Amino acid sequence: MLTTQRKNLLLARLAAEGQLVAKDLAGELGTSEDTIRRDLRELAAEGKLQRVHGGALPASVAMGDLAVRQQVSVADKAALGRFGASLIQPGQVVILDGGTTALEVARQLPPGLRATIVTHSPNVAVALAAHPGIEIIVLGGRLFRHSMVHVGAAVIDAASRLRADLFFLGVTGVHPDAGLSTGDAEEAAVKRALHERAAETIVLASPEKLMAASPFVVAPLAEISLLAVTRATPERVARALRSRGVKLRRI
Repeated sequence: MLTTQRKNLLLARLAAEGQLVAKDLAGELGTSEDTIRRDLRELAAEGKLQRVHGGALPASVAMGDLAVRQQVSVADKAALGRFGASLIQPGQVVILDGGTTALEVARQLPPGLRATIVTHSPNVAVALAAHPGIEIIVLGGRLFRHSMVHVGAAVIDAASRLRADLFFLGVTGVHPDAGLSTGDAEEAAVKRALHERAAETIVLASPEKLMAASPFVVAPLAEISLLAVTRATPERVARALRSRGVKLRRI
């Protein structure tokens, strides 16, 4: 089998089964594990999958920059944003991550809500400015333009002084084995720091993030309080995610 044919087979199998196991594939295709691992390395370098120990998982299509992600799952993110906004109660201190779904939460807050919202996203802070009852605290640091969020030691240090009721965590991958993940190491470190400072962490996950993985882990599924997904989420996906102890809600 030619290399191109083998790679196409690997991608087709990944799309159908949701994971690849290098040892099993080597036996099935009559080739060495080293050959399969090389194929996986090259496909990962092309952004077509995410390598994990022993094989591969689907790569998250949510790893594009903010401009790209604004065009993905627009209606789903609006619905998730409305649900997220409905969870914020008057007087709470809430950490709102960066990203397109977080922007929807900010835009859909009730006009009269009085609360304190902490964010490391300039875009989210600007969206919150339209709500006169919201006290806005912006955590500053180096601007990571890909996601339009501040990252670095200054953000993590500021986070250590917080004690929040809720944290709306944005990730690019939600997988029962790989957990909650994102595509940048510094961004993942900031997310972990914010997660540790909230009584409850909530993930609003649009469909393209489910059963996908990115390189840097933020937390296992079992550590968050709620995972909200869309009503169209297949039952097999919901069952796989719930198997890791997460409370899942379709909206």
